[in-house]
Amino acid sequence: MTNEYRHTPVMLAECLEYLKLEPQHTFVDATLGGAGHSFEAAQRLGSGGTLIGIDQDEVALAAARLKLESIPSDRRPRLELLRGNFGNMDELLVSAEVPGIDAVLFDLGVSSVQIDTPSRGFSFKEDGPLDMRMDPGKQTLTAEEIVNTYNASDLTRIIRAYSDERWASRIADFIVKRRESAPITTSGELVEVVKAAIPASARRAGGHPAKRTFQALRIEVNSELTVLKSGLDAAVRWLNPGGRIVVISYHSLEDRIVKETFNSLARRCTCPPDLPVCVCGKQPILEIVTRKPVLPSAGEVERNARARSAKVRVATKL
Repeated sequence: MTNEYRHTPVMLAECLEYLKLEPQHTFVDATLGGAGHSFEAAQRLGSGGTLIGIDQDEVALAAARLKLESIPSDRRPRLELLRGNFGNMDELLVSAEVPGIDAVLFDLGVSSVQIDTPSRGFSFKEDGPLDMRMDPGKQTLTAEEIVNTYNASDLTRIIRAYSDERWASRIADFIVKRRESAPITTSGELVEVVKAAIPASARRAGGHPAKRTFQALRIEVNSELTVLKSGLDAAVRWLNPGGRIVVISYHSLEDRIVKETFNSLARRCTCPPDLPVCVCGKQPILEIVTRKPVLPSAGEVERNARARSAKVRVATKL
């Protein structure tokens, strides 16, 4: 655990603007973290509002509670801080006993605190056990198990599909060969294998050579893409008419799911164009607010490196 849950909220001003929070609203922060976004959101909700924060990480929840409870009680919204995965949003919101919500924020990916804690195994820059579980208390599958038990074909599929890694097949082969002599148990050992697999000429550009492989393993461990789709669908179901959904994504796989989900729910009649009348009866559920993703300013990227790849998409419930 860390004594201080350090977190600089990404694109805070833009998120607050798009959420359009008002007193009395019910707001869900689906990825609470250290409450960087929620602390400012709480100021806008006031004592008549409700703030529901969801996170798998007990360290994050504890830090968020301390921060949010520092707001004077006469200006603090009702707080419901729930430990869980936003993929289970239906169950979590039922437990919070709310009839509906007015705004929801998803800030996807892994937090800077998780990356900076070597024992969590997320970082390719710090040596630690190959874990990568968002919720170690409830999850059993680890990155170490994947690296040491998946065959070369499955490793190739995961690394290629979840990171667009050009050298996925070669990395998988090197992993299988290395583990024949001894299990790969630490992030440092995996970095060595990946570096050896990627030709020197290819390692000179594109950032750290192990970045993509670590991203792919993290996504597989936590079923991130499946969970994201479930969470988005549930959030839209719970939104009141006029409610806003705001999503910050950090890589193309996440952004594609958000874009496709919004487009699907905003689509009207899907009948073939040659039919004289509509027979599908499909009505749009969302109105897309941001036709193109909103990107961070150069100034924010300079202040907060985590914002560099951020994309924000917004939609309104009809």
